[in-house]
Amino acid sequence: MAALRPMKSLPHSTYGHGDTLRVATYNIHKGVRGVGPRKRLEIHNLGLGIEALDADLVFLQEVRSFHHREARRFERTSFGWPKEGQADFLAPDGYEVAYRTNAVTRHGEHGNALLSRWPLGDIGHHDVSDHRFEQRGLLHVPVTWNGLLVHAIVAHLGLMHASRVRQVERLAAFIEAHVPAGEAMVVAGDFNDWGEKLDAPMRDCGLERAESGGRLNTFPSRVPVFSLDRIYTRGLRCVASTVPRGTVWARMSDHLPLVADFVAA
Repeated sequence: MAALRPMKSLPHSTYGHGDTLRVATYNIHKGVRGVGPRKRLEIHNLGLGIEALDADLVFLQEVRSFHHREARRFERTSFGWPKEGQADFLAPDGYEVAYRTNAVTRHGEHGNALLSRWPLGDIGHHDVSDHRFEQRGLLHVPVTWNGLLVHAIVAHLGLMHASRVRQVERLAAFIEAHVPAGEAMVVAGDFNDWGEKLDAPMRDCGLERAESGGRLNTFPSRVPVFSLDRIYTRGLRCVASTVPRGTVWARMSDHLPLVADFVAA
């Protein structure tokens, strides 16, 4: 794989990196691509990609702690299936890791993760599953950034619009119960919002969608036409945002990462 250069700055950002909170969200597709005999392991390339994002907070979806069948398929070697969970494997040196399972399957499980340059508080998990065919959850972790408490919530919403609406309602109830009014917050992840209908209910939660220069499409990764991956915030202002593009990024997952820089509002 071609080398990935660290993203030291984003377009149109005039702020120093120390003054900004860089947030990235990425659905990593459980670290594999393809089907059948053409299935390939991408978790090692994803590690390089996440490091290149140079983000303070990385919100990850479809992350596996274990999967017995895939571990047998790719073997536990230096270039095979990692011995540790994917969240710990992907975390750059010095980052703290939070992970919770959303879904349990026949051979393993998967869930949401947060990788952070900054100190993490207590890790919380809230089940927002809407029906038995889709297990979904919210990962909530307070982060201390430059002396400011920021509530990070990693989300991965359902495939049906009605389910997503109900999950946003549950998100709103969770925020009211667990996030004090006036404290900064970032909610990021894969919203599966094909019809661009969730911005209004998210605003009702007090959250604004992070945008700088228009909508940024992230899916499918080879020819992105949908903006499924989102970052919503409260108490922070977006000063730049981008989606890395190119063959290298397109092969690692069916989604592209979304990256944005914020300053305190």
